[in-house]
Amino acid sequence: MKTIDFSSIKTLNGLDVKGKRVLVRADLNVPVENGEVADATRINRVLPTINALRENGAKVIVLSHLGRPKGERSPETSLRPVSAKLEELIGAPVRFFDDCVGPEVREGLQSLEEGDVAMLENLRYHKGETTNDMNFAKELAALGDIYVDDAFSSAHRAHASVEAIAHLMPSYAGLLMMAEIDAVGRAIEDPKRPVMAIVGGAKVSTKIDVLSNLATCMDVVVVGGGMANTFLHAQGVNVGNSLYEPDFVDTVRDVAAKAKESGCEILLPVDEVVAVEFAPGTEWKVCDVNAIPSDMMVLDQGPKSIERLKERLAGMKTLLWNGPLGAFEIEPFGKGTLALAHQAGKLSREGKLISVAGGGDTIRALNMAGVADDFTYVSTAGGAFLEWLAGRQLPAVAALASRRVAPPPSKTMAA
Repeated sequence: MKTIDFSSIKTLNGLDVKGKRVLVRADLNVPVENGEVADATRINRVLPTINALRENGAKVIVLSHLGRPKGERSPETSLRPVSAKLEELIGAPVRFFDDCVGPEVREGLQSLEEGDVAMLENLRYHKGETTNDMNFAKELAALGDIYVDDAFSSAHRAHASVEAIAHLMPSYAGLLMMAEIDAVGRAIEDPKRPVMAIVGGAKVSTKIDVLSNLATCMDVVVVGGGMANTFLHAQGVNVGNSLYEPDFVDTVRDVAAKAKESGCEILLPVDEVVAVEFAPGTEWKVCDVNAIPSDMMVLDQGPKSIERLKERLAGMKTLLWNGPLGAFEIEPFGKGTLALAHQAGKLSREGKLISVAGGGDTIRALNMAGVADDFTYVSTAGGAFLEWLAGRQLPAVAALASRRVAPPPSKTMAA
């Protein structure tokens, strides 16, 4: 992958937006239940950009998708409830448009005043969005004077509103986008060393590219969850009745070989928490990794493994975390994940560790441990976070980096 020159990405700092129509691409793909937003996390994350633009006199036009309507309208995928929630959160009217392109939208937007906010209907009601159609992108670009991408969680999609449009008009990264780029991008491409990555999850098959890439650029990779069982099986360890993928033995051996060649250490558990079944109240015990009973399954890393990981983490400068160490959803099989989360949170609070985490299960575990706010950065992006961990270039970030539109700054915009 060609390394992106982050310095070429234009930001809101120094940008005069007074009186300008600013298209803000956000990822407001939030859960909607019974016509109301059930979780406003993604809306809250984009508020600093919207508020900064409003305060500096912009006419803000919010673009987003919701769900996968595949070009068909439906009440379940309308952004109208999201618009209502945004209005509540910013404490100001948000004008909602029933489409995102067309003469009615163009004419309606003409009446926006400085500081006003409008939201357009679901971009994916038009098939040109997901096909990255340049003509559709041109229709969107005609609605504004400036484009701001604040949708890092959609950055891995080569869609019209995140990739094609950035080549058509002055384009800038929003505050959330830059926060993600600074935290995630630099932690992967230019981390303070030594750097550790924790990669957990059930199956190696879902994170082959992630493991392969991290094995070449990390100092230590901790493999957790069911994935560790496949690595252990590849070493000849009997993992009992545990989840593992025999078809991927050669794959994990290749990853191990890459790691060895790159000087990266792969850490696997030395003891395990095992049980006959994964269920609340089931009997469990701790055993050495080489003594897993044939009728039992691994559900968490054992206390010796966790203490070793905590000791190793204490010597790290940067941590990347994606995926739990065990089946944390049911007690006591989350002890390992939560204990390591507490250690990472403590080191981060003390300024000894740059910690970056992402992925739904990871965020849930950090919240369970009460340390999410202690981490240096927690990414709400799912697919984009994994794509970057896998070493792939993100189309939206690459498009922003390729733009060199930089009108002379006339004022500084504060978040």
